Order: sequence, then C-alpha cells, then structure tokens
Amino acid sequence: MSFLIDSSIMITSQILFFGFGWLFFMRQLFKDYEVRQYVVQVIFSVTFAFSCTMFELIIFEILGVLNSSSRYFHWKMNLCIILLILVFMVPFYIGYSIVSNIRLLQKQRLLFSCLLWLTFMYFFWKLGDPFPILSPKHGILSIEQLISRVGVIGVTLMALLSGFGAVNCPYTYMSYFLRNVTDTDILALERRLLQTMDMIISKKKRMAVARRSMFQKGEVHNKPFGFWGMIKSVAASPPGSENLTLIQQEVDALEELSRQLFLETADLYATKERIEYSKTFKGKYFNFLGYFFSIYCVWKIFMATINIVFDRVGKTDPVTRGIEITVNYLGIQFDVKFWSQHISFILVGIIIVTSIRGLLITLTKFFYAISSSKSSNVIVLLLAQIMGMYFVSSVLLIRMSMPLQYRTIITEVLGELQFNFYHRWFDVIFLVSALSSILFLYLAHKQAPEKHMAP
Repeated sequence: MSFLIDSSIMITSQILFFGFGWLFFMRQLFKDYEVRQYVVQVIFSVTFAFSCTMFELIIFEILGVLNSSSRYFHWKMNLCIILLILVFMVPFYIGYSIVSNIRLLQKQRLLFSCLLWLTFMYFFWKLGDPFPILSPKHGILSIEQLISRVGVIGVTLMALLSGFGAVNCPYTYMSYFLRNVTDTDILALERRLLQTMDMIISKKKRMAVARRSMFQKGEVHNKPFGFWGMIKSVAASPPGSENLTLIQQEVDALEELSRQLFLETADLYATKERIEYSKTFKGKYFNFLGYFFSIYCVWKIFMATINIVFDRVGKTDPVTRGIEITVNYLGIQFDVKFWSQHISFILVGIIIVTSIRGLLITLTKFFYAISSSKSSNVIVLLLAQIMGMYFVSSVLLIRMSMPLQYRTIITEVLGELQFNFYHRWFDVIFLVSALSSILFLYLAHKQAPEKHMAP
C-alpha cells in the first residue's frame, strides 16, 4: 500500500514538472514561432520532467520522504528513462528532423535518420575510451556505460558555464567595470552618425541624378554588364560624368560604418542606463553581490588549482566539514549530524533551484540568438539533450555536497563510477573556462574605450 502511495506522489510531481516544461516551451521558447511538431514539445517537456524528478529524489533522500525501497525503485526507473531519452530518443529525432528538411532525402528519411543515429552512437561510445570513468568489471551493456559517457559531456558543459558565469557575473554586476559615459560622448557619436547618413544621402542623390542623365542620353540601354563591363565602364568614363561603380562602393563602405556607429551609440546608451541603475538601491545591492561573487570566483579558481596540482578530492561534504571546524574551534557542544542534515538540505535546495533557473535562462538566450522558423525544432531538441545531460551530471556532482549517509542510495543507483574523476575533470574545465573568460572580458573591456574614442 505504501508503495502505491509513494508512486502516486512521484507521478503527481512528474505531471506538474511536465506541465511547467510545457508552459516554458510555449511561453518562452516558442512564443514567437508556430508549433508545427508537437512531438518536439512533448520530448522537451518529458526531458525536463524526469530531470527535475532526479533533483526531487535528492531532496526526498535528505528529508526521508517516501519509503527507502520506493525511492530506490523510482531512482532506478527515472535514471533508465532519462538515459533512454538522451541516448536513443532525442538523438534519433534530431537526425529525423534534419533529414526531413532536406528534400533529396525525404523519401528515405527513416533510413538516413538511422544512419545519423548510428554515427552519433559511434562517437558517443568512443568518447569513453580516453577517460578513466568505469570499473573494468562493467559489461558493455551495463547502465554505467551510458551514465559515465553522459556524465563526461554534462560535467564539461557545467564546468564551461560555471567558469564563464563565475567571471561574467561580477563583471556584469559591479559598477567598477562600467565605462564612464557622458552626454558629450553620446552627442559626439550621434553627430558622427548623422554626418555619415548625410554623406550616404548625398552620394545616393548623385547616383540618382547620374542614372537619370544616362537614361536621358540613352546610355543605360547600351551599358555593358558583368565584370568586364564594369572594368570597361571605369576605364571609358567620359570627362565630367559620374563613375557609378566607385560611388556605389563608397556608399557601401559608409553604410557599413553607419551600422557600426549605430551599434556603438546603442551600446553607450545601454552603458549610461546601467550607470544610472547602479546608483539605485537595487543597483547597489547587485554591486555588493558583484564584490561577493568576485571573491568567490578568486577562491574557486584557487581551490580548483589546488585540487588539480595536489590531485585532491574532498571526502567529507562541505557543510559537515565547516560545522566540525567551527565546533572544534569554539569548543561548544553541538549536534553536528542533526544540523548538517538541515543545512545540507538548504544548500542542496539552493543549488538545485539556481541550477534549474540558470540553465533555463541560458537556454532561452541561446535559442533566441540562433533560432529561425526552420531550425527551431532541431535547436529545441538539442537544448533538451543539453538540459538532460546537464542535470544528470549535476546529480554526480551534488552527491559530494551531501552527508555520507545520504550518498549511499545515489551511489548504488549510479553504479560503481569513478566519481573522483568527474570532480577533477570539472576543476580542470572550470579553470580553463574561467581563465579564458577573464582574458576575453579583459580584452573586450580594454578595447571598448579605444573604439569609442576613435575619430
């Protein structure tokens, strides 16, 4: 009876997660597009639902909700379904959507879709060869084979996003990095933009007058075309006549300049708005967060470097370790086990909420940046693939943030993976991503004032 009640709780929560994924798809991703393939929407929502269910099971594990055997059953079932979606369903349907957009392959799209999926499986399987991610006793068809490879891809994505976010967040929030933009700077740039537009209009008028004069003289009908005709027209232009080819080249160059000036003007207005926003209470709050995250970024880079150099992986979760150090330093009586459970629940909850929110925001920005009416379905499927792998790898890494007594069932479900490897791999990719982001933002910040000050 208890198993049926536990299963009903899990099914209800999955339906709610599915509904949220459906609404996010309709209200955020596809609000500017017409939904033509509801299968894509269902796949995205199902992937989101089972991904969130894994996080829900982590919280249930800490709180002791549901029977232990029920949690294990739903862990196993949920993991098998999400792997089935990520390794078989989504890659196959991505190939099917790509082939369906190619007219020459539509008659045999099922065959070519299978070929694309087999190609994906080949590279997916070869991905695990260079990494020490499995125990030698695992069979080729074991669930650990799939989890280990999905974990490598997901941990790499997490580390790349975390490294960039750890650097970009303080850079975005802190007013220290804002350029000093005044109304004089904006007016000077707008004046250059207006002068460029006046020059474009003047040259286009000259071209229109020259074409009208040529038409009246009957030169347009006898005008040679093509590359040779262009050379001949340049060489044989009569004295006093307008050279339309050269004027058109000047107009093209000025139009490109006007586009750059317009973008720079919009950038200056945005920077000025950020300066005004930084003076408000909310702006000062985010400025304080920027300083906090800058300290966190430096600490994270330092710890990642230490972990890589000394090949170090923590054995105790950070909450329990921090409480033990505090208690030993202050010499007070404190129930470490009791409070580590509750604080770990809060910490894991914060990690889960921020991970889901941050990933959805990133996916939305990425979708709007590269999507079109033809490619939107394929991009959504790719985002579903990334989202599922990201959440599976999050479980691998969150495991270390949990006290030992709560890691047991997760370790049993995931199998005998080389968990230490994933933490070391995360540190390596995080360090590379963070240092690359620092270099990129430094060059961009240094180049921006020079670009605006150019005459």
